[in-house]
Amino acid sequence: MSPRAARAAAAPEALAGTAGVFAALGDRTRLRLVARLCTGGPASIVDLAAGQTVSRQAVSKHLQVLARAGLARSRRRGRERVWRIEPRRLDDVRHWLARISSQWDEGLGRLKAMVEG
Repeated sequence: MSPRAARAAAAPEALAGTAGVFAALGDRTRLRLVARLCTGGPASIVDLAAGQTVSRQAVSKHLQVLARAGLARSRRRGRERVWRIEPRRLDDVRHWLARISSQWDEGLGRLKAMVEG
């Protein structure tokens, strides 16, 4: 089996472990929360809910989904819970997106060569 074929065969199994991350990022509110945590740093639910069109309870539920996907974690600070992003998990996502992009580029390159050749 060629190295490219081996990568393609292994991809579905490895990607299955990352599917929950992509599902969590597929929601607009959760994506906004991730962006806010990435740019603004750790924040409480009260801070994260400010300016949102959803309630604090909804923000809390979205953060739980992000936590289950390994994208965020919280820590108690006094009476509140402070949330932060998990950069390692975002690196995994970046890796998969780069890999998928590379596969698309290879496929488009082959198509172009076939059409022009």
